[in-house]
Amino acid sequence: MNIFNMTIHELHNALKGKQISSVEATAAMLERIESVEPQVGSFITVTPEKALVAAESADQRIARGECHLMTGIPMAIKDIFLTEGILTTCGSRILNNFIPPYSAASWEKLRDRGAVLLGKLNQDEFAMGSSNESSAYGTTRNPWDLSRIPGGSSGGSAAAVAASQAIATLGTDTGGSIRQPASHCGCVGLKPTYGRVSRYGVIAYASSLDQVGPLTRDVADCAVMLEAIAGHDPKDSTSVDTPVPNYSATLKNGVKGLKIGLPKEYFIDGLDPDVQVAMDAAIETYRRLGAEFVEISLPHTDYAVATYYLIATAEASSNLARYDGVRFGHRAEADGLLDMYTKSRSEGFGAEVKRRIMLGTYALSSGYYDAYYVKAQKVRTLIMNDFIRAFADVDVMLTPVAPTPAFKIGEKINDPLQMYLSDIFTIPVNLAGTCAMSLPAGFSTTGLPIGLQLIGKPFGEEALLQAGYAFEQATEWHIRKATI
Repeated sequence: MNIFNMTIHELHNALKGKQISSVEATAAMLERIESVEPQVGSFITVTPEKALVAAESADQRIARGECHLMTGIPMAIKDIFLTEGILTTCGSRILNNFIPPYSAASWEKLRDRGAVLLGKLNQDEFAMGSSNESSAYGTTRNPWDLSRIPGGSSGGSAAAVAASQAIATLGTDTGGSIRQPASHCGCVGLKPTYGRVSRYGVIAYASSLDQVGPLTRDVADCAVMLEAIAGHDPKDSTSVDTPVPNYSATLKNGVKGLKIGLPKEYFIDGLDPDVQVAMDAAIETYRRLGAEFVEISLPHTDYAVATYYLIATAEASSNLARYDGVRFGHRAEADGLLDMYTKSRSEGFGAEVKRRIMLGTYALSSGYYDAYYVKAQKVRTLIMNDFIRAFADVDVMLTPVAPTPAFKIGEKINDPLQMYLSDIFTIPVNLAGTCAMSLPAGFSTTGLPIGLQLIGKPFGEEALLQAGYAFEQATEWHIRKATI
């Protein structure tokens, strides 16, 4: 049985029907990883022994009739999630020897349901990047075209799904880090509402923006994953205590009468022609399905990137102060305490992380705090209000995920501003704290995947998944697979 392109649902039915065991499925996935990993570079750490032990335990659960949808499913997670007893690097040299004593809440929820962990996935260092080129462990390559980036920062998470190295993966999204890689690699990626999923045990980049979410082969799998990881967690003070709907139960409700907003600021002249064609086709598909379109405005969109790179870097400056060589991680040989701090951080952090720490420290410094950080927080409120006003008239919004398909490796690495603009359509969602997803919506003339972004109301993941499922069922973009 070829399991490599199976969805969670398909493999679940095969496991439940005793057509295949989790041990067999896991062994097959480990062989697949070994086969294509030298070309793709999705993983930082592979855990074959632990995976097979977990798979054997899952088979025993299934034999007892305890078969959750995630039981026995071989998956992988971004290396930003703490995993007890397993190396966790966050893509950085400064954590090259860090073995956490506990696990992230989102992974624990999946593990408790019997999911099997294949390993930890490559990412931009400390989730700071849009291309996966800032990882200290090599650049992940796009399975659709190995000369191109997979997106970032959850590049390994998207590439592993596209290269059939895992049935599903977990990533994090601070400014588009799930949606943009999902778009570039032709899979489904969901950034839930801030507070919907616990951030406990996730290595922090920008605490008011980070959010955990799934990357999967289709929307139905996305719903299953979100049901498993969502919910209140008392260990995370930003986790919201609100019921988690049965997302899978309402997937097939359709979009007839759904009001979809088209923000005029997102359909700009600089949009790649192939992306524009895909968006036009998506709008026509939704019209055929009975959705109604409303032109809306999010007037402060132009300020989103600047606002993000002040708030995110300021929070990163604070969060990354803990990596000092004293308690854990890399420690440099040095003469005295201050010298150890300086050398440990200089040796441990890469160029992009240093750039963002310095920018954030400057924005928080005396004399500049009000002019930069406080002003950015005020503009963030204006951006949030834009979304609140727009959602008074529409149920969801439809936009591109990225201005272009995946670009060449090395193309933007020496131009940080152009790299930052890769996330121009995804950043506002994080600033507003609401939910959004990317799903396959077409291909460029050169055969690269193009994603469609749907943006939902706060805690509106149910409507988002319904709209995504309806589009997916009416098209065949998600069926096409990378041929690596």
